[in-house]
Amino acid sequence: MTAPDELTAQARTWLAEDPDPDTRAELAALLEAAGAGQDGAAAELAGRFSGTLQFGTAGLRGELGAGPMRMNRAVVVRAAAGLAAYLRERGREGGLVVVGYDARHKSEAFARDTAAVMTGAGLRAALLPRPLPTPVLAFAVRRLGAVAGVTVTASHNPPRDNGYKVYLGDGSQIVPPADARIAALIAAVGPLAGVPRPEAGWEVLGEEIVDAYLERAASVVAPGGPRDVRVVHTALHGVGGATVAAAFERAGFPVPVPVPEQAAPDPDFPTVAFPNPEEPGAMDLAFATARRAAGDASVDLVIANDPDADRCAVAVPAPGTDAGWRMLHGDEVGALLAVHLVRKGARGTLAESVVSSTLLGRIAAAAGLPHAETLTGFKWIARVPGLRYGYEEALGYCVDPDGVRDKDGVTAALAVAELAATLKSEGRTLTGLLDDLAVAHGLHATGQLSVRVEDLGLIADAMERLRTRPPAALAGLTVARADDLADGSADLPPTDGLRYLLTGAADARVIVRPSGTEPKLKCYLEVVVPVADAAALPAARERADGLLEALRADVAAAAGV
Repeated sequence: MTAPDELTAQARTWLAEDPDPDTRAELAALLEAAGAGQDGAAAELAGRFSGTLQFGTAGLRGELGAGPMRMNRAVVVRAAAGLAAYLRERGREGGLVVVGYDARHKSEAFARDTAAVMTGAGLRAALLPRPLPTPVLAFAVRRLGAVAGVTVTASHNPPRDNGYKVYLGDGSQIVPPADARIAALIAAVGPLAGVPRPEAGWEVLGEEIVDAYLERAASVVAPGGPRDVRVVHTALHGVGGATVAAAFERAGFPVPVPVPEQAAPDPDFPTVAFPNPEEPGAMDLAFATARRAAGDASVDLVIANDPDADRCAVAVPAPGTDAGWRMLHGDEVGALLAVHLVRKGARGTLAESVVSSTLLGRIAAAAGLPHAETLTGFKWIARVPGLRYGYEEALGYCVDPDGVRDKDGVTAALAVAELAATLKSEGRTLTGLLDDLAVAHGLHATGQLSVRVEDLGLIADAMERLRTRPPAALAGLTVARADDLADGSADLPPTDGLRYLLTGAADARVIVRPSGTEPKLKCYLEVVVPVADAAALPAARERADGLLEALRADVAAAAGV
């Protein structure tokens, strides 16, 4: 099948103004293949020109390649021009925009294009000195008094993807209505030839900004406290390795043992199917490194960052298991960090996303501290008034909101190491502290049903099915209340999601929502089982595991997935 004339003309117009020789060559070859009727070429061309990547509160994220439905230099130039127009519209002309980037394919080119567009629009631009963790960019925005920041990263997406995330002057990500206005201004950008892009004029920041970040990061741990903790760390081929090592050394901890196969940045992520510590198999090499390192001295923790190091995963020793290690759930780490900060005297609001465990609310109440729930994403958590600590179950933790008003996998790793070292000095462990929390507040067990799809229509169908045929019971528990989060409330703006509160032999909660960054339907499950004392924990865990498994099956059936 050959491509229709209108589609071919659209692609040739794009080709004529594409500033990247790589994507020009790719698109020219695709046009030739479609013209020759090669199998799949016309459909591929149509997919690339079926619309435009949508700019939202997550910025832009998509597969690399030519065309308006892919991430490429032309799309980035338009996004930068729209953001510059938004800043100028709000009287920020002459203001500083800081630009960071990771080590993915095309990240540095996208960052330089952004700096050029900002400079051409009458703003000042400053590039971070090299590929660095996203938290360094978020820190730099606040530190330097910038009017905005941009980081080029696709976080933990597959290697074929890249993305574009925007922060405004307070160092937090954009939220509505800013996203819609920026999107409208992007759409209004005319031919790329009309977007000024000087070849120089922006600043490249020196290592002093990294040093300032490291100094601030080290300050999250108390001086003079226990430091005896041995950590294995994996950067998952991302940019966190050197920064984490430097932060641990600056804070007085032993430098973590790196996972050698994954320590250096590599945009192809050769050892993992998905560079996300939550994905099956992603931690295998880290556990193998820990087993080898244990031959020299015991390893206390395995810590992983995602490729842009804004998330932090933690694993603890699990003797008798195949791997010898157990990954802690994000909710478990979230609760541990909250308790640790409270015990260190933290004051202020403890906040979490609505899909995270209700245990944080009980910890806050016991400490006499305010508690807040927000929509999913740190763009919302960061805006909680009086925020002292925030987390979301997807491995995101903000332990120092005055330094980095976003999730930060580096400072989270330091805080976890401090807690582990403190407990070790008392002859205790992280799992022992989790047991104490279960006895004090009930066993809060969480899990997920995550369904990846090729056809996004399947997600819309599942949400419609649940709205029109809501379940009356799940896992043998009665649905006591069903909330359509699309209606919004006094506490939460409207969002596409459903929440079920269940009662019976245990309390439970289920939240179903489309992922904001991946083609997934995500179902968040929580059961709360009362625990009389430590001796009752094994039975409570068995009960909770059974309920979570039944919830997965029943929610999948109710959603038709």
